[in-house]
Amino acid sequence: MKLTTYLNYGGNCEEAFRFYEKHLGGKITRLITWAQQPDTSNVPSGWEKAILHARIELGGTELAAADVPGDRFQPMRSAYLTLSVDSIEEAERIHALLSEGGQIFMPMEETFFAFRFSMLRDKFGTSWMIIHERPAPPQA
Repeated sequence: MKLTTYLNYGGNCEEAFRFYEKHLGGKITRLITWAQQPDTSNVPSGWEKAILHARIELGGTELAAADVPGDRFQPMRSAYLTLSVDSIEEAERIHALLSEGGQIFMPMEETFFAFRFSMLRDKFGTSWMIIHERPAPPQA
C-alpha cells in the first residue's frame, strides 16, 4: 500500500509543478493534458491544455494533481504540505519563495519546537508548513 497526496488546482497545475520543480528540487514524472487522452470527444472547450493528471517527486514523497473547473476549485484549507529542512537559511529561503504572492498565516520565526517555523498558502492555493526542527528532548 502507498499513500499519495492528490492536489487540485484551478487551472495552474502545470505552472505550480514547474515552479516546485525549479525552486524546491522536485522532479515532474508525469504531466498529461486533457488533449492527450485517447478520446478527446469529452474534452470541455478551452480545457485542451489543462492538466488531467500530473505527478511530482518532491521532498522524498510523491504528489499527484490535476486542474479542476474554477467553480470547483478552492485553495487548501485544513491540510498542509510540510517541508522539513536542515537549516535556518533553507527554511527562510523557502518561506520567502512560497509566500511571494501568497498568504502568510504564521510568519517565519523561532519557536520552542523549531529553530524556524512558518505556515502559509502559496500563490497556487497550496498550503505549506516550513520547519527546521529542534532536536527532540530526551525521553524520561
